[in-house]
Amino acid sequence: MVGQTTLSVKVADEVWIATALLHREQPDRKDFTVKEILARARAENLTGELRPGVSVHAFQHCVANLDPNSAQYRMLYATGKSTRRLYREGDETHPKRKGKITPVAEDIPVQYRYLLDWYRNEFATPIQDNWLRGIFEMIGAGKEDFAGVDADEYVRQLREGWE
Repeated sequence: MVGQTTLSVKVADEVWIATALLHREQPDRKDFTVKEILARARAENLTGELRPGVSVHAFQHCVANLDPNSAQYRMLYATGKSTRRLYREGDETHPKRKGKITPVAEDIPVQYRYLLDWYRNEFATPIQDNWLRGIFEMIGAGKEDFAGVDADEYVRQLREGWE
């Protein structure tokens, strides 16, 4: 594709598009190396050149289960040190990450918007037999009840008189 002149694509969105295209083209693969994601972004040529930020976004800024370093996106999931896949609801997420999961449709070129429907309807659909679903739904439950309580002191009090 020739670089966009009327639409300035965000670097994070460029990373998401490249990763989504890889998943669509190779549905049997569970993840991709960051090098493969960068090569796919380079091949799409969304902005006329591969911007330096694409690499850092694929390695860090877009990765839901890594400590955020400025950006808080949850677009990718690290399956290994240098391997990534698109993020799915229910994936382990760093508690400080609250950012977007997919691009906003109006922020990406029209020819890639079908990827958003594919993602929602096919890739990111919840797994119905996920036996851990209830545990994930309990995240944060009771945090108000234990706010300001020292965990070690609480356990010590529970154990008093056990002997």
